[in-house]
Amino acid sequence: MKWLWIVTLALLAGLQYRLWIGEGSLAHVAQLKQQIAEQRQENEQLEERNRVLAAEVVELKQGLETVEERARHELGMIRDGETLFQLSNE
Repeated sequence: MKWLWIVTLALLAGLQYRLWIGEGSLAHVAQLKQQIAEQRQENEQLEERNRVLAAEVVELKQGLETVEERARHELGMIRDGETLFQLSNE
């Protein structure tokens, strides 16, 4: 009968070890849930960025106005016959 108690306690200790410390423990599961939440948030941000970029691609393919606007603002280009005035605050 004594050996039955020893075996039972050993099994209980083994199960407790796995529950609190081993792989699949409560702490491990909580850590994995946190990683999943962080990854979902990052995925949402990247999906929003992709939607913006996709809309920009469609806009660039469809209209020359967007191309002209980008050339003016980002590259400082002007049309033939236009005069560029730069003002300074000095």
